Amino acid sequence: MSEAFLIGLTGSIGMGKSTTAQMFRDEGVPVWDADEAVHRLYAKDGAGVAKIRKLRPQAVIDGAVSRSVLKDWIAQDDTALARIEAEIHPLVQRDRERFLETLDSDIAVLDIPLLFETGSPDRFDLVAVVSAPAEIQRARVLERPGMTEAQLDRILSKQMPDARKRACADVIIPTLNLDDTRVTVRALIDDIRRGKYARNRP
Repeated sequence: MSEAFLIGLTGSIGMGKSTTAQMFRDEGVPVWDADEAVHRLYAKDGAGVAKIRKLRPQAVIDGAVSRSVLKDWIAQDDTALARIEAEIHPLVQRDRERFLETLDSDIAVLDIPLLFETGSPDRFDLVAVVSAPAEIQRARVLERPGMTEAQLDRILSKQMPDARKRACADVIIPTLNLDDTRVTVRALIDDIRRGKYARNRP
């Protein structure tokens, strides 16, 4: 396990987490992205393809997993998500461990959308939650192609409310505008390197 100071980065949909993660990268901090790991697993010849083929053969198209087919299956079958997670989460965990084993940095970020929902905050030295007002969140998400109010409400119903995430966070990163967010990210990195935050991992 790397001795890097580990930041768990999370936030609800539309809060600007991916943009914030890129700001850490811009400052030279390595970032592991859970969603990107899943994309790698689902890509052609990815380690997750065979697992999904066993569960839902029609979800594998041209050797890769179709996330849209999985999405439809999840919407139709209440057991689908749990079955997918049981197969894919161990592979995601191995991907994360490989990232940590090859780290050569004093700080690293693990970008995990459902960090609190999956019960893993104690794996990090610090948990940072990205946040914006609800009306801004909704506006951002509804700008995405194909997104509807009903779809957004379904997604939010499966996520811990932003207020609870903020209450559980060590640090809140506001994402109202890019400049202020970048200032907060840089200040957090500086504070960690100055020893403001003690390691929280057991």
